[in-house]
Amino acid sequence: MLLEIKDLHASIGDKEILKGINLTIKPGEVHAIMGPNGAGKSTLSSVLAGNPAFTVTKGEALFNGKDLLKMSPEERSWEGMFLGFQYPVEIPGVSMVNFMRAAVNEHRKYKGEEPMSASDFLKLMREKRAVVELDNKLANRSVNEGFSGGEKKRNEIFQMAMLEPKLSILDETDSGLDIDALRVVSEGVNKLKSQDNATIVITHYQRLLDYIRPEFIHVLYKGRIVKSGGPELALELEERGYDWIREEND
Repeated sequence: MLLEIKDLHASIGDKEILKGINLTIKPGEVHAIMGPNGAGKSTLSSVLAGNPAFTVTKGEALFNGKDLLKMSPEERSWEGMFLGFQYPVEIPGVSMVNFMRAAVNEHRKYKGEEPMSASDFLKLMREKRAVVELDNKLANRSVNEGFSGGEKKRNEIFQMAMLEPKLSILDETDSGLDIDALRVVSEGVNKLKSQDNATIVITHYQRLLDYIRPEFIHVLYKGRIVKSGGPELALELEERGYDWIREEND
């Protein structure tokens, strides 16, 4: 089992947002988490990544059999978790090359491996850039500085390709993307899929799932997963909206 979440409750301040999440993910699987605004989707991704703004009040989460909730955000990353942000930040003055080389070598250090040589690292960057069609000019600039929304999302998937995580959490990666950018980003995600890794896709809309095809759909509403199913559930949500989910669960 790659990720096992049991009765997870989490709050920000005195407001409880997650109210008992149960979710199991195995290697090789793609899961989509859908739901209306305010359901707790982004909170779930933040809690799994270790955002200190949220407090886990109950439940457990095991990642590769280890207690995820006891790990720092850095340890979660080193253990193989990756979070693609809804709104990637700009880091002026830090080049993409230096940023990614530091990240890759920190992962290697955690595993007891030697740092990657400059030539091997640049070769790896060229290979992974091709996966998401990331322009060489962008790769040589500061992290996300002056990038368009689509370029920032493409850069997120490039980082994912470089780090080769066991579990990728993509928080509304489709937000603000036009069709061409959505296709490129999705193709990058699909190329990186293997039987050894898994992906959680968080989205409002079916359109992303036309490109990244999940085996499992979960509907999050008021801090709980209230319905799970196969790809047909996403089509039903596209057709009927979320009103029927509200009616069934209010």
